Parts: sequence; structure tokens; C-alpha cells
Amino acid sequence: MRSPIDIYLADLYDDLVGLSAGTTYQGIPAMADADNSKFAIAMATVDGHVYQIGDAELEFSIQSISKPFSYALALDDIGLDAVDEKIDVEPSGDAFNEISLARNTGRPANAMINAGAITTISLIRDRDTPRFERILDHFSAAAGRRLKLNESLYASEALTGHRNRALAYLLRSFDIIETDPTPVLEDYFRACSVMVNTHDLALMAATLANGGTQPATGVQVMSKDAVQRTLSVMTTCGMYDDAGAWIAAVGLPAKSGVGGGLIAVLPGQLGLAIYSPALDEHGSSVRGVAASERISSDMGLHFVRAARLGRSAIRENYDITQVPSHIRHTEAAENLLEEFGERAHIIELAGDLLFAGTESMVREVSELDEWVELVILDLRRVDEVDTIAVEMILQLHRELTAEGRTLALVQERHFEALESLRSFSSRNNAVEWAQSTLLQRHGTPEMMPEKVAVRDFAALAPLDEADIALLESLMEETRIEDGRIVRRTGQEFGGVYFILSGKVFTSSVQEGKPVRHSTLSAGMTFGEIALGSDGEQSTRVTSMGQLHLKVLSAEAITALEAENPGAALRFWKAIARDAYTRVESAIKDASYPLQ
Repeated sequence: MRSPIDIYLADLYDDLVGLSAGTTYQGIPAMADADNSKFAIAMATVDGHVYQIGDAELEFSIQSISKPFSYALALDDIGLDAVDEKIDVEPSGDAFNEISLARNTGRPANAMINAGAITTISLIRDRDTPRFERILDHFSAAAGRRLKLNESLYASEALTGHRNRALAYLLRSFDIIETDPTPVLEDYFRACSVMVNTHDLALMAATLANGGTQPATGVQVMSKDAVQRTLSVMTTCGMYDDAGAWIAAVGLPAKSGVGGGLIAVLPGQLGLAIYSPALDEHGSSVRGVAASERISSDMGLHFVRAARLGRSAIRENYDITQVPSHIRHTEAAENLLEEFGERAHIIELAGDLLFAGTESMVREVSELDEWVELVILDLRRVDEVDTIAVEMILQLHRELTAEGRTLALVQERHFEALESLRSFSSRNNAVEWAQSTLLQRHGTPEMMPEKVAVRDFAALAPLDEADIALLESLMEETRIEDGRIVRRTGQEFGGVYFILSGKVFTSSVQEGKPVRHSTLSAGMTFGEIALGSDGEQSTRVTSMGQLHLKVLSAEAITALEAENPGAALRFWKAIARDAYTRVESAIKDASYPLQ
């Protein structure tokens, strides 16, 4: 089944692929002829799942998107205080290649501009392993695969990077860089020339979102302290002289690169990556900025709205064979439900359904086997359903319907935005619906009879026709309106009730709360269990709809025992066997709160 998120990204891609504004970066000859038609979007969750559309496997140079990852490596190498001595954390308000150095100290304004990034490279240790090798290892660990350096692009950068050379030597003059700046520059150019694709960048961004742990591999790439500082600087400085507008519109820590890539991070939830080589006046991808604004708005990702951890909203996922309803079925129906019950799944959700939590649920449903026909979302423990969650659930409903499958909800609180969907007030009611649906689709009419004659009751199956005819001659027939109490808790044994048509449910009060135990329908009996409770009715029995009964009263049974003890004994053996089967089933199933 197509995921609603895949559908959303495909629609967004189609909306923006025709956006033709911007030009490719001309400052590096090897990049000047990049193909403007290329476009990709990828989103990686903190558990490592990646959604992508477009040219997501096309490689391009990482360029300035390398800066946050180099910065985190330096922070882990020498610590925050040592890095802060050399690099400030203030927004420069300038373009990426401006000379934003403190007047007296020469300290770069932040690590996201070129001057700060060159300084960052100088702070990365290279005693035991060559510095660039460590940088490449670090980038590769965040991407989850081995990345490579583009040697020809590196040569082009090194040949034309005069301004960066000037910055490096100016930094050396202030002792911000304390060694020969040439090897530092070479490693900086190499770091910018590492090849990535949009899929890689999404996972690299998700590594930052996941507190430094690569979501797919589980490798701790960087410390949480380094991630915190890096994301903070990305928030205020990652988009250079467009940072204010970015944070107002998108509200995510981000970093762009002149290679056409852009990443954004929602801590605890996801990493976003976009590639399109045409740049705006700030050096950021035109389509990348447009897509980020749309995604943040549509999915409610702005940090002001989404500043909660992206824990999965899923508590449980199971099929209905694990939570049978309280309806007693015929043996044939029970066997069929045992065989087909896996075709109806319940997914219990909890907390707030924002983007990340809903995404985990949508993915869970999308990955169900194709033969699962019924999907029940249990929302009883859900506190809030965000707009994007509503849209994703409705889209999920449309996709399931198109495949001939059905989505239903269980909700105590009524979420009005979801009122168009089939909904139940309790899980038990939803399971009863699922069982009925499966029996109708895969069973035979006799498995769900609307009317049952006394001679066809399973409880009387051990008896011969003469015994059954004798019993029926002693029975009284009655009809009861919907919602009437047929038997009350504590009443003395009143006989055995045979349901010819209609339904009843049994309930009791436990710890001050009503608890529903079972639903009985045509072909089933009640009342006999009172004989096992000191002769008193242990539950309340209430009619559901029009109820048609025949009752073998306590007085009629007494008369039968006196006049025909053999028939009475055979009757009680049959009833006892049936009652024992019912009690055994009830012990296995936990009682469910009446709602």
C-alpha cells in the first residue's frame, strides 16, 4: 500500500519541479554546469526509515553542509570551551564567504560561515590518523555508508578558492589558526568535495535529530553535547544572511550548500534533505527552500509547534485472535475466526498524534500484509490529533478503501475531524464488528444465524429429539424490548433462558465501575451460571434490540426432576458441559470496561 507520506512527497515534488528560478553556483568551475532539472526530497525518521522522491540517489558535493558535521567532530575532539576560544556562536548576518571576524581577536562569528568552518578544520585532531581521513570517516558514519572524495572537484576548488585562502591566512595572522594554513585549507576543500546523495543527507540530518546516533546503524557518531551545540548554531547561523526569515518561516535548524543540497533537523523526530542545484541570492537551493517551507507548514514541524520527542505513538499491534470479543459463537464460527482473525489488526496509539507519531503509525499500517482486510486504530489514549495527523489518517483511509480494505477507529473522545470514518466507542465493539465482518465475508449463513430453533441449540446437542421436545413443551415464550434488564445481579436462579433471536449482554459492577463481560446471541443460553453462585444471578443481563426468548423456568425444572429424573439428569449434564466451556473462555479473556 502506498504510504500517505509517499503520496504527499510525490504531490509536493510535482508542484515544485517546475520552479525554474535561480542559477547554479558559478564560483567553482566543476559545478557551474550542474543540471537544473535534477530534484530530490528525502525524509529520514529517528528510527531509520527514509521516504524519498526524485533523484535521491544522484550524487553531488556536500559543500557547506559539511560544516555542522566538522564542527561536531571538533567539539568532541577538544571540547566546547576550547572550540569557543577560537569560534564564536553569534549570527553574522553576512553571506557565507564574508570576512566576519572579530575586530580585535580575529575570531570568526560562527562555524557555519567559511571563516569559522576553516577554523573548525584546524581544530580537528590529526595525530594518529590523518585529519581528512577522520573527517571522511565521521561523515560516512553519519550517512551510514562509505562516502568518497571527488578528486577533480577538490582540485577545482583548490585552484579557484582564492578568497578562502585569504581568509585562512588572515586567521593565521590572528593565531586563530596556529599552524600552517595550507594543509588546513586542503582538508577544508576536501571536506566540501565529499560526494553525497539526498538519501545520505537525510540520514545525516536524522543522526543530528537522534542525539548523534545514526538511526539505521545505531552507531553513536557524535556526543549529545556536540549535537546540542551544533543544532543551536545551525538554528541561528546555518542559513547565513537568510537565517531570520528561515527560522520564522520554517523553524528548523538547517544548513544549505552551494552544491544544491539543504538539510533541516527536527530534534527527536526527523531529518529532511533536499537537492536542487539552482540557488537563490543567499546561496541556498530555490526548490530546497520552497519545499522546506511547505513541509514545515503542512506537517506542523516548526519547532514552536513540534518541540516534543518523536517517540512512536504505537503501543501495541495485534490481530483480533489475541483479544476475542465477548460474543459467544458457534464452534464453526470460532474455527473460522481462528483461521481468518489475522486479517483484522488493531493498532493501539497513545500520546499526541503530531507528524512523527502519526508517521510511525502510517508506516506500520503500510507494512501490514496485503491480506489484512480490516485495520482498527485505537485512539482511546490519544490526547491530541494535529492537522497533519488528520490528513494522514484520512489519506490512509482512502488508500485502504481503494484496495478493498477498511479502516475503523476506537475513540472515547470524539475527534470531530475524523467523524467521517467508521468509529466505535470501545475496543470490544470494534472487535465484534471485525468478527461479524469476517464471518460475513468468509463464513456461511449458519455461522451467524438471526433465528435459532430450540432443537438447534448447541447446548442441547447431546440430547435426543425426544428429550428436546419434552424440554420445549415445558418452556415459556417471551419477547422483550431493547434495553430492558432481563436478569439482575443477586436474583435467585430463575431458570435457563434460550435466545431464539436478538442479543443480550452481561455486565457487573467492579470497584464502582460497570464492566461488560459477554454478548450472547441467537442459539445461546444464560441463567444457568447462577447455580454456581449460591443460586444467585452473578451478572446483570440486558437486552440489545428486540429479544425473543424461551425460558425453562426453575419451577419447570423442579417438576421435570420429579416426573422424569432421567431426562432431567441428561439435561443438566448437557447444560453443565456448555456452561463449563463458557466459563473456561471467560477466564482466558480479561473483562473489558463498559463504555
